[in-house]
This record gives sequence, structure tokens and C-alpha cells, in this order.
Amino acid sequence: MSIVKNEPKYKNALLQAVRAQLEHRAFWLYLLCDEARKKGLDPMDFACDAVTRCGLSQGANLVKKGNTDSLVGLRKTLFTKPAQLVFEMKIIESTDDKLYIDFHYCPLVKAWQNAGCTDEEIAMLCDIAMCGDHAIGKTYNATLDLPTSIAKGDATCQLRYNKIK
Repeated sequence: MSIVKNEPKYKNALLQAVRAQLEHRAFWLYLLCDEARKKGLDPMDFACDAVTRCGLSQGANLVKKGNTDSLVGLRKTLFTKPAQLVFEMKIIESTDDKLYIDFHYCPLVKAWQNAGCTDEEIAMLCDIAMCGDHAIGKTYNATLDLPTSIAKGDATCQLRYNKIK
């Protein structure tokens, strides 16, 4: 029996359509990692590096778009109202130096659950996917802590960005 609990509270058609797009991309990640394993490669040997590169690129674009490296700018450019609805996020704290967000649903985890991934695979895929979020934080001169994770059986994902002093 899986320890991962991940059911959306809000299920309107638009949210389901957007989530389906995110799920499809998460399914790609799973299939890429699965094929790598079949060929004797450990996904942890390359996938984090690739996702980190993506996050650094995305972060640089977000800083440019928002014209600031303030964490308020990150909230406004990445964690928008539509994103908050899709992931059922709650903004806990948002200042120039701190951005604390709780996610109550994750479409990526849902994709991995639907693919039949084990709890261990879901946790690994989440760790890989989060490399992008860590890299985005780096472009904002911030660290990201993840005290809890839906992929690891917690009720929420707690993202905690803090500016490096």
C-alpha cells in the first residue's frame, strides 16, 4: 500500500486540462528514467544535471521578465494565481527575502502514480524534478528547502526559499 496521498480538492475542467499537460511532461521524465535504467544507467547520474540546467535557464528568464531577483518577483512570475490553483498552493510568506509556499496537490506525482510507480520511484522522480526548483532559487540568489513532500508521503510540499545573506 502506497504512503503517497495526492488527490485534488478542486477539479473543474480547466484545472484538469492544465494538470493533464503537466502530468504528460512528468510521464516523459518517468519514461526517460525507466529507459535509462533498462540500459544500465542510473537516472541520478544525469537527470538532476539536465533538470538543473533547465531550472537555471527558466530562472534567468523569470528574473529578466520580473526585472528583479526579489523573491516577491519570483512569486509574481512563477507562482501566479493560475499556478496556485493548479497545485492548490497556499502562499505562507512572501517578502523580498523569503518565499514560503505549501502545495496541497501535485500533478507530477499524480502522473507517476498513474504510471504505476512505486513509492521509491515517485520519491526519486520528485527529487529529480525539484532540481529545477533548486536551480530557479539559485538564479534568485536563494536556497530552497523542502521540509515536507507529497512524493514522500507528507500531506503537503513545503517549499521554503530563503535569500542567501
